[in-house]
Amino acid sequence: MRLLIRNARIALPSGELYHGDLFSEEGRIVAIDRDIDRTADTVIDAEGHMLMPGVMDPQVHFREPGNEQKEDISSGSRAAAKGGVTSFLEMPNTNPATTSPAALADKLARGAEKSVVNYGFFIGATPDNLDSLLAADAACGIKIFMGASTGNLLVDKEEDLDRIFAHGRKLIAVHAEDEARIRERRAQFSGSCEPADHSRIRDEESALMATRRAVRLSKKYQRRLHILHLSTAVETEFLRREKTPYISCEAIPNHLFLTTDAYAKMGPLAQMNPPIRSEQDRLALWEGLRSGVIDCIATDHAPHLLADKALGYPRAPSGMPGVETSLPLMLTAMRDGHCSLAELQRWMCYNPARLYGVVNKGRIAIGWDADLTLVDMTHEKPVRNEEMFTRVGWSPFNGWVLTGWPVTTVVGGRVVFDKGEILPNAHGQPLHYIEPTPLSAMD
Repeated sequence: MRLLIRNARIALPSGELYHGDLFSEEGRIVAIDRDIDRTADTVIDAEGHMLMPGVMDPQVHFREPGNEQKEDISSGSRAAAKGGVTSFLEMPNTNPATTSPAALADKLARGAEKSVVNYGFFIGATPDNLDSLLAADAACGIKIFMGASTGNLLVDKEEDLDRIFAHGRKLIAVHAEDEARIRERRAQFSGSCEPADHSRIRDEESALMATRRAVRLSKKYQRRLHILHLSTAVETEFLRREKTPYISCEAIPNHLFLTTDAYAKMGPLAQMNPPIRSEQDRLALWEGLRSGVIDCIATDHAPHLLADKALGYPRAPSGMPGVETSLPLMLTAMRDGHCSLAELQRWMCYNPARLYGVVNKGRIAIGWDADLTLVDMTHEKPVRNEEMFTRVGWSPFNGWVLTGWPVTTVVGGRVVFDKGEILPNAHGQPLHYIEPTPLSAMD
């Protein structure tokens, strides 16, 4: 399969824009030049739009198996492609949960059948499945819910956490909220129907306590640790002091663009775990990204039906969709001077692949995988619920006017999304991972 993209502004890793053509063959970039004269199976006229690496979203919840009425791998991956996301890593809190090699193999088979972009899956830790964690070679990492879990996925006892960190080498990703403190705080707000109390119950201290605990265990065993959806200024400052080459972390658009003011307008639609925070926290996360304390951006795409959200607080489930709006949000922020193109590519494309040991993804360079997205930086348009590809059909950013919407998305040198449509026979490939190494040794 040979692909030729003509007349593009090609985003190089440095952030420079190279006006020219790109040619890929058998899924790899083989030429970048001013005027490529080669025969191709597919030729795209980029019309001067910006061509950048496809996004890797390292935290999504596609709800399959068990809650396909909210999302499944097919609908979620299509939403990803629409948003310029060419690879995703999916979480294990499905029903049944992904806590064994057999359940992981089932997820991979579903991905092979249904996903239009590249896919990877976590295995979930429980207090008693260490043997399964050690045998899950095909997992991108081990997910530990230190708080806010579903089913049997809560791991909050010290002896269980210590045992998991002590055995094996696979990356551990943690949802860092302290379950004991959350229970104490929930009792203090018993009977509350005010959505804003969600951020008071799951306060900054509950996040910091769990992050400290995870960092201590990572240091004790020199175990690769990734802290998911960092949300507070105090965690950012703690990690500025305490991060080691074995520790990484991420931020998500919900925490980068929303604050607790959103509760007044959105109610339970703004409810998620960890919750949205103050303006001070939001600005601290941006500073953490720019200074390198925070390594990458994920979405924690966690769709719920509007009918479920309408149950009101505290009955409404926590989580928001986000996989198809993350790139336009960040490109709009880039246009407005909040980050550079080089930073955006590092946070959304290269670093997620690097941190999880996925090779040859996240850069436009000769020999790298042809996972690409062509984005239109010349026109603005609003986010519209009715245009969302996610099955739940809504976005917390409904009505926001954004630029940088993907026009075409390419996975492995094949067009999977073009001008608003998923192409027939679009499909992705399973991701493969190298042995986790200290971050200082990865570049």
